[in-house]
Amino acid sequence: MPLDALVTGRIATLGGESGFGWVEAVGITGGRVAFAGSAVDLETRADPFTRRYELDPDEVAIPGLTDAHLHLAEGGIAREKVDLSQVPTLADALTAVRTGADALPDDAAWLEGHGWDPDRFGRWPTADDLESVVPGRRVAIWAHDHHSLWVSRAALGGAGIDRDSPDPDGGLIRHDDAGDPSGILHESAARLVTRHIPPADAERYERLVADLCADLVALGVVAIHDPGALSLQEGLGAGIGAFRALDERGKLPIRVHACIREEQIGAAARAGLKSGDPLWPGADRARFGWLKLFADGTLASRTAALLEPIEAEAGRPLPEGTERGVFLTPPERLAELAREAHGHRIATIIHAIGDWGVRAALDALEPTAGGSLPLMPRLEHVQLLHPDDRPRFAKSRIAASVQPIHLRADAAAARRLWGDRAESNGYTWRSIADTGAILAFGTDAPVEPIDPWPGLSMAVTRRDPSWGPDAPAFGPNETLTLERALRSACVAPAVTAGERDRGRLVPGQRADLVVLPIEALTEPVLPGGALATARPRLVLIDGAVGYEA
Repeated sequence: MPLDALVTGRIATLGGESGFGWVEAVGITGGRVAFAGSAVDLETRADPFTRRYELDPDEVAIPGLTDAHLHLAEGGIAREKVDLSQVPTLADALTAVRTGADALPDDAAWLEGHGWDPDRFGRWPTADDLESVVPGRRVAIWAHDHHSLWVSRAALGGAGIDRDSPDPDGGLIRHDDAGDPSGILHESAARLVTRHIPPADAERYERLVADLCADLVALGVVAIHDPGALSLQEGLGAGIGAFRALDERGKLPIRVHACIREEQIGAAARAGLKSGDPLWPGADRARFGWLKLFADGTLASRTAALLEPIEAEAGRPLPEGTERGVFLTPPERLAELAREAHGHRIATIIHAIGDWGVRAALDALEPTAGGSLPLMPRLEHVQLLHPDDRPRFAKSRIAASVQPIHLRADAAAARRLWGDRAESNGYTWRSIADTGAILAFGTDAPVEPIDPWPGLSMAVTRRDPSWGPDAPAFGPNETLTLERALRSACVAPAVTAGERDRGRLVPGQRADLVVLPIEALTEPVLPGGALATARPRLVLIDGAVGYEA
């Protein structure tokens, strides 16, 4: 059978269980790899109608990347909100908030944003800070980690939050010295405000998701796992509605596995959805993923559940009883929900960052693990891991879904708040992989940018240019080889989603291929170097051009 397309040059197939699997050519028929081998052998299978893609001598091709943890709908909407991710000080943040408010239409009820960090500000921001620049306006701005919400006095009042309001289960209302709500809501307490914010309309979701998808493809990302967002909306959520509208018009260029949250189990069960199913009859590139649960909070919000207390911070006391973080979902409830989901043939992933949270999440998933569902159970983030728990991932066939780029922002805080545990037990990617467990990479966008390449560089170097030229590597014994890191970005996410036909460029696999500058894979990996700044020249999805520079 003649080839539809022929790619020739230096190609890393990632075939087999190790190594890059270099070949000279890949032949494509019907959107899949038909042959991979020598250029001479494949040339005999081409005809005048075969599309030819010849790599330049300074280029290399790899399989398409899958982001195992990217909030697609939420990431699209975040692009139209005030972005504080790069502001260095609280004063700069307040200037950005004022500018954002000035740009709103007259009928805008809320000012929304994301990206602030108390460590950059030197303290927790307050509702009074917002009142000083946008008096009387309802404001809600997520922290960098999206686990703390900075709100205005008007937002607190509209939600009925006052000094006597109790903390909700799995949440904290921070108070000032006078006992009044300070304007910071941690974890589930944020919902007291966000449930009052009107959702975007369907057309806006579709437009912003389509734009974000196009940018992902241009970066070499051909598939994502969306861990769920907007879960307080009816049914399965507006994000899934946007995916369907785009897919039915042939405008969804990437494959999506969409998750649900605890509130949506009933809707998924009534719809008869099982993990790995098409999200609706005839869905092309959208499938049902996992139930997403939360064990604990985060490092930056001081809510990650820890086996030993957090290190004390001068001038920033923790709310009483939170020295070891908080459980957003009690451990026994995690196990109950995982069992319930498993009964509906729905696999579960659990957000777990602190070592106590990770242990509880493993305890919850182990009874339902073992391969009885097409999608693997997973732990998301796994930022602090007790050595006793490292073998449990491989033993129970539970995958570790991690985001190496988090270390860029987390390193200083981890060293300060977790002490000696940080580098011995923190971000232990190599130790997890060495046990034979599946290690899958993502970005957690919009918490971090959608660009996967700085995260790949971080996995290999454990350093970032933002730390300064003389900064030491964080836990240098946990570095990964470049080949291992690429497998975590290309192969492992597909394996966790039960997609055995993606992630490699070998016969039978989907022809998802990314052409890069050759130095990204052949030069020594340096912080901020060729790998971290890589940009594709060509991206094929199912053998068709998805992007061409």
